[in-house]
Amino acid sequence: MQDLNFIIDQIGKDKGIDRKVIISALESAMLSASKKKFGPNRDIEARYNEEIGEIELFEFKEVVEEVKDPNLEVSIEEARKIDENIEVGDSLGFKLDISEFGRIPVQMAKQVILQKVREAENDIIYEEFKHRKGEIIHGIVQRIEKGTILLNLGRAEAILPKREQIPKEKYKRGDRLRALILDVERSSRGTKIILSRSHPDFLVKLFEQEVPEIAEGIIKVVSAVRDPGERAKIAVYSEDPDVDPVGACVGMKGSRVQAIVQELQGERIDIVPWSTDTTKFICNAISPAKISRVYKDEQKKEFEIIVANDQLPLAIGKRGQNVRLASLLTGWNIEIKSEAKMEKIMGEMIQEFKKIPGLGEMDARILYNEGFTNLEELAMADASEFEKIPEIGVEKGLKFIIGARKLLNMEVPDEKEDLRKQSLDKLKGVGEKTLASLKSKGYYIIGDILDSTVDDLTKVEGIGKKKAAQLLDAAKKYVEQKE
Repeated sequence: MQDLNFIIDQIGKDKGIDRKVIISALESAMLSASKKKFGPNRDIEARYNEEIGEIELFEFKEVVEEVKDPNLEVSIEEARKIDENIEVGDSLGFKLDISEFGRIPVQMAKQVILQKVREAENDIIYEEFKHRKGEIIHGIVQRIEKGTILLNLGRAEAILPKREQIPKEKYKRGDRLRALILDVERSSRGTKIILSRSHPDFLVKLFEQEVPEIAEGIIKVVSAVRDPGERAKIAVYSEDPDVDPVGACVGMKGSRVQAIVQELQGERIDIVPWSTDTTKFICNAISPAKISRVYKDEQKKEFEIIVANDQLPLAIGKRGQNVRLASLLTGWNIEIKSEAKMEKIMGEMIQEFKKIPGLGEMDARILYNEGFTNLEELAMADASEFEKIPEIGVEKGLKFIIGARKLLNMEVPDEKEDLRKQSLDKLKGVGEKTLASLKSKGYYIIGDILDSTVDDLTKVEGIGKKKAAQLLDAAKKYVEQKE
């Protein structure tokens, strides 16, 4: 067999494989070939001889007094012809003549070598790319198979599945393109590098490449969503008040964002300023539509956004694209309604509210604007909610709740019990100083006053008998709803 040192060095250089790995593959191949020729039960070892550049095969036999199996044993007489110091029970090695090997074992050796080389290459590629998920990489289109594009990355090959391509984008052999390393999978068939041009992270990484402030961490990308090839939204912010995150992403005369738009085949990109104020962020996400009013439901994590009639198509977008992307970007459900539609709905709701005795047009509009959109919501409200609506207040609010419940044939709450639970600052004559003194002695609600006596109240600092009597009288009148 020819000197292998040159071949080993050449394979190592071309494939980037460690010399020891190649030698191990050669030894394994020759051992497999020897098993094929001599049978599997012989004790044979393969060793690479660096000096002569050749794989040597050695067969080992046990030294015995009487040979029973010539394939595994050698007599002491024969053994001492080779080594006069050998003893029974020792193992003696004989070098085999590999020139006797036929074509089939050599071919088999070649296949094992190729397999080992492929495995080593696979290990190298996997180790190189497994930590590069999320990076953008350049590749050249090598071929296209049933819509899947195979790209040459130099040392490795990657695939760009049809689902990860930008719709309507056309590719041909030899095209150079950029893509995101989405995943790196290892299997018996080799390392599979999966790329994407449609993933939102591809958009984020493109901004990192084009906007130094993002790469340096001065500007943060909060989230990004895409309709690949058509429209995208990316939310950005900066903790530095002197930095305009949107302006930095757009670049001078739009140079930065236009470079990304061109890479994405004309995909429209909305750069949205992120805000800790959810309502403000939602309004920014719906941009460029102008918003008239916003209704927020924390429990359902929903926003109802009202826009002028002429702004409705802009807010919703083509096939609902703008509002859908805004919802994905912010993580909130967003419903867009026109002012005309809202006026119609409001008119219907106001007529419903006006069925409650004592509830007029103005109160009905206030209730609707505060988020009460039907009688059921009003009936299930708590009187304390009206503390935050000064135009109505707790007392009037409680009457409206009772009126709504009566209309819906629901159980009517104990009006006096609800009033007993109100804060002491509702009582006439209770200022901040008196309130603090009462709370220090355990008086928190109107019911606490009603459950006390004049003597009990005089134990509170700053309250004499006259003041105590006035407090009790004010509490009784409040609960009795005397006007």
